[in-house]
Amino acid sequence: MGGRFFRAADVRTMKLNERRIHQLFRVGVVLKGLHAVIEIVGGAIFYWVAAPTVLHWVNLLTRAELTEDPRDFVATHLLSAAQHLSGATQSFYAFYLVSHGLIKVVLVAGLLREKLIAYPLSLIALAGFVAYQLYRYSYTHAFGLILLTIFDLIVLVLVWHEWRLLRRHLPTE
Repeated sequence: MGGRFFRAADVRTMKLNERRIHQLFRVGVVLKGLHAVIEIVGGAIFYWVAAPTVLHWVNLLTRAELTEDPRDFVATHLLSAAQHLSGATQSFYAFYLVSHGLIKVVLVAGLLREKLIAYPLSLIALAGFVAYQLYRYSYTHAFGLILLTIFDLIVLVLVWHEWRLLRRHLPTE
């Protein structure tokens, strides 16, 4: 029938779908916040722990796995990264992780508090992170970057959707 008239069941279904999308938005944002805290902790560890110590711990953590399977994907890549860790790369990773994590913590706090400015800033930041991750992927071919990029794209869409809804329900002046 006509495009402008909805049945009561249609309206209830739309409200239910919006509620589920909002729940997904909150879960995605909270997960981004947890990931940000992990980045900050990881960056702090890079600042305070010397490269040889990092290599020692990675050796200890991967030894059993590499004994069982010398071609284990995660263990070989972790060990290779630790072996190539220099003072300069360690400083870069520390700065990158801490700054990336702090930016995300601030944005997550704003999103969870429904601060309007946090939505466009989050969209810009997430787009920047996605672009950088794809750039890094072109060099490293690290599968984890693809997973992180997919997650960031999903959160980006959810943030955009939530921002649209929030602006629609704001009182007009």
